[in-house]
Amino acid sequence: MNIAVNTMHTGSRGYKNRGYAEQMTSEQLDGLLSEAWLREMVADIRGGNEAQKDHLPYICPHYSAFRNNHRAQADIIPEAFTYMTCVDVDDKDLVAKAIEQALTVNEDPFSDWEGQVLRIEYSARKKVHIYIRIPKGLTIEEAQRAFCQEIGVPYDESCITPERFIYLTGKDEEVYRSEKWLQDLTDEELAERREAYLERGLDVDGRVAHSRPLPKGEEKGEVMGEVKEAVNESRGNESPSPGEGIGVGQFPQDYHGIPFSTIIKKYWEVNNRGFEPTQGDRDTLTYQLACDLRHICGRNFDWLDQVIPCYDGFPIEEKRAKIKSALSSEFNGFPQRLRNTLSACASSMDNGQWKMDNVGNETVEEDEEQLSIVNSPLSIKRMPQGIRESIDAVGPQLAMPVVTAICPCIGALATGVTLDVHGQKKGLNLIAYIAGDFASGKGNIDPVIEAWMSEVQALDDMYTQQEDEWRKKKKVSVNQKNQPEEPTLPIRNLTLNNTVANLAQQLANAEGKHAFSFTPEADTVAQKWRSTMSDFSVMLRQSYDGSKYERRAKSLDAVNVHIKHLLWNVTMCGTPDALYRVVSNYTDGFQSRIALARTPDNTFAPLEDNPPTLTDVQRERIQQIAHLLPLMSGAVVLPKLEARGREWLERIRLETMMNDDRTKARQRIRFCVTAQRMTCCLMLCKVCEGLIQKHGLNGAETQLKQHPNLWKELLLKAQTPTMLEAYDVIADSLMENALYFFRDRIENAFRSRDYAGCGERRRMGKNDTIFERLDPQFTIEQAMQHSVAVKGAGVTDNSVKQMLKNWSNQGLIVLTEVGRYRKVQEVGH
Repeated sequence: MNIAVNTMHTGSRGYKNRGYAEQMTSEQLDGLLSEAWLREMVADIRGGNEAQKDHLPYICPHYSAFRNNHRAQADIIPEAFTYMTCVDVDDKDLVAKAIEQALTVNEDPFSDWEGQVLRIEYSARKKVHIYIRIPKGLTIEEAQRAFCQEIGVPYDESCITPERFIYLTGKDEEVYRSEKWLQDLTDEELAERREAYLERGLDVDGRVAHSRPLPKGEEKGEVMGEVKEAVNESRGNESPSPGEGIGVGQFPQDYHGIPFSTIIKKYWEVNNRGFEPTQGDRDTLTYQLACDLRHICGRNFDWLDQVIPCYDGFPIEEKRAKIKSALSSEFNGFPQRLRNTLSACASSMDNGQWKMDNVGNETVEEDEEQLSIVNSPLSIKRMPQGIRESIDAVGPQLAMPVVTAICPCIGALATGVTLDVHGQKKGLNLIAYIAGDFASGKGNIDPVIEAWMSEVQALDDMYTQQEDEWRKKKKVSVNQKNQPEEPTLPIRNLTLNNTVANLAQQLANAEGKHAFSFTPEADTVAQKWRSTMSDFSVMLRQSYDGSKYERRAKSLDAVNVHIKHLLWNVTMCGTPDALYRVVSNYTDGFQSRIALARTPDNTFAPLEDNPPTLTDVQRERIQQIAHLLPLMSGAVVLPKLEARGREWLERIRLETMMNDDRTKARQRIRFCVTAQRMTCCLMLCKVCEGLIQKHGLNGAETQLKQHPNLWKELLLKAQTPTMLEAYDVIADSLMENALYFFRDRIENAFRSRDYAGCGERRRMGKNDTIFERLDPQFTIEQAMQHSVAVKGAGVTDNSVKQMLKNWSNQGLIVLTEVGRYRKVQEVGH
């Protein structure tokens, strides 16, 4: 790619005159950005010598839009090099917000700007330049304004030439660079762009065929309306005409129980420091408000007209003109400003009712504890719909326990989904146990589980009624010749207060779909299955692997089942004491298949004024996701998630090998698989959320039915940094809790089959490991001494020799002479 760059420098500090290059290749540009003199010049400018700025090299991204060496007008359309500077502001907070929002929309698979941010850099005055790919059919200025609106920052009105000349500051000032940076457009893309321009009345050279001024401020509605064939139609977002839809007076006065008046009041608090529009900014802010509210007002003119006030004497006809412009503007997904507003509204709710102050007005204070993630390693606000509401319903301190509890629900609902992990395609089969002392908040998880499984439970209630009717008929006709035939009912929500035979029969009747069981008291399992706990363990182990399950009996009346793939997800809640009664064998692999979470210690915690509970709004949003999950079916490979899992496995492998920690090393193998399945569950919710935001619940259901592979495409895009970070949090949490509860019992079981030992897990850092304790050169006797110091007196000569052999095979040490070794490399975490 060639670009126009001026590289002449004759500054007073004696900077080199680099000459002038009309065009420069990407390789030459990288070389220029790495020059030491460029760093010195930038430092000089920031030190107060601003006159040097005019001597910086500058880049013209839109050199193809130049005519006769003059700058292009705002209506010129770049074809070959479609990048531009978008934000250039002095406010440091606004700069930080611009960068954060730009990176967020760039990685959001449901944003129309996904992957369109190409480079971000700091300017010489610590402002920010953001380069984006311009959507086809848009002029430079229109794209700049649209992107500014998307990330919630003001457009730079002081820019006289929207095509922009950007002063270069060097590679050290880069914040982000895409692989698409300086990438040529293909011939097909160029052809598509020319067609889009012609549809707008532009000739192939990008000049406006009809004369009219460009819109100012945020009012780009009419222009965007003219490009809906080039933009909106390609996205399938056809806006209804003003006045279409429900008649005036029939529109809801609230959104999911939140009055529109409250939403608008909170909107200005979140996005405009509490100030309502005034005469000076009412045009722009009314247009902005209409652009955002159309997403929850059915994109209906009359509805928006009813909801949006006339601020500061705004004539009603002018207000309606702004609404019409907003409705015809480009539809770019659910806006972040409105999402933040609704989140702030939700945090002000108490059991679905608005908190009122002494004078009866709605309070505007946000519940910081609800939004805080201090007590949770998961970023609550960045979790997808369904997960976010589940966490809000129990409080952030129970984030990991509730996520662990609901993932088996999600896996059971998405029963047709199989995930490739390490080359093996298995369903989202999960077993979870939430451990906590009595009164530790475990009970708050129960209604969340019920919300996720409510649709399945409604069907099961119908089947249960049929079963009850059969039992009544059977009882009446017990002595008659013709007995009523026992129905085969596909009940999927199974109680654990059951016998082995009945449970096996119900699992066989599930029609190849996942069954699900939940118990708020794990002692139900321990008492009901006391004599057959080994059967319970075997069934759950086979369900985790999705393997074959058979039960044969000679008697004709006995239960005989043949299940090709046993699909059964289970969530249990109970005390640590009950956990040890459920998991009593530590060598059969049952323990390593359990996703274990622990509630925080609330022994001395004060009682909250408004403890979190599941509201009707939260329940409805959870049920929306649960309704869409069964519509997904097929196998999927997630390469980024798989790579993240392998990185985590290798990190734990090196860490445990350095300390000869065989217990932790063995645990990592299954926890990697479990964490990938749980993360996939979160990503499926992210896919559903994006579809609901773009198409509504009914539209999302239609999309999934008409396009069976759509969810796979979106799931690949959902492998965002946020979801991959969630994988690390989940995997580390599973390991931490398993070692906390079971380390000593596992080690004792493998040594002596004595399960009585119980104690706190040993916490060791890098410097505590056997490997790090040893000198660069050491003897086998010293290795024995440090092994005893770390692992106790039970260390044997053979175990130390095997440990040294493992280190040698991995290239960590070499044998220098008999009985003496030398470290080859240091291995960190």
